[in-house]
Amino acid sequence: MLIGVFDSGIGGLTVLRALRRAWPGHSTIYLGDTARVPYGSKSRQTVVRYARQNTHYLLSQGIELLVLACNTASAYALEELQSLPVPVLGVIEPGAQAAARATRGRHIAVIGTAATIASRAYERAIERLAPGVRISARACPLFVPLAEEGWEDTPIARLTAERYLADWLPGQPDRPDTLVLGCTHYPLLRPTLAGLLGPEMTLIDSAEATAQAAGPLLAARPAEARPTHRLIVTDGAEGFARTAARLLGEPEVHLEVVDLTPPGMMD
Repeated sequence: MLIGVFDSGIGGLTVLRALRRAWPGHSTIYLGDTARVPYGSKSRQTVVRYARQNTHYLLSQGIELLVLACNTASAYALEELQSLPVPVLGVIEPGAQAAARATRGRHIAVIGTAATIASRAYERAIERLAPGVRISARACPLFVPLAEEGWEDTPIARLTAERYLADWLPGQPDRPDTLVLGCTHYPLLRPTLAGLLGPEMTLIDSAEATAQAAGPLLAARPAEARPTHRLIVTDGAEGFARTAARLLGEPEVHLEVVDLTPPGMMD
């Protein structure tokens, strides 16, 4: 099965990595919309338009499964894309399910982009799965540019996380026991966040949860003898290539560059 995955930038590579590890016998095509990153600060209308353009391109490449490896796109565009001729997975529902299973003290925190948090998509999903659970949601918009710059494991990242999460640090009286990394960029900061928050807080990576959720769709399909993997971006970026090589465990990667903007349309 050819799996199509898209995100605004490098964050969705965490989902791609999880899918390739869990299901190595399937081909993938990844589209990073690097010309228009980030999505988390865009309006719903703009995110939906970008998601449609990304989807149209991936369908033209023959994908058989679409994964929205972007929490903002999952929050705003997933429902509109459910009528496609291929199965569609977002990252919010799998992440919410993992959090509902993991919580011990019934206090779950969610961090994400401004758009994802404003959508309340995680809160609705968790409330449906675990009624009565307390949910604390917080936007952490600077985490995305830190990840895009490759600064996810630096003193700047730690100081930023301390500022955002000050009242959830060890020793604080009202700490959640579970934290959902509600942006696919955020697992890149996981070592920093785990070191800051301590081992008592469970971190939920929606990338891993999404790979598991793809199981019913992929397990029944025969593995390919020689699966292929393509990486496509909308703007060439050396930083993207370096991060992709590191995350995917490859010495180097080849990036294809495409223009998704319809003729005559200016963003």
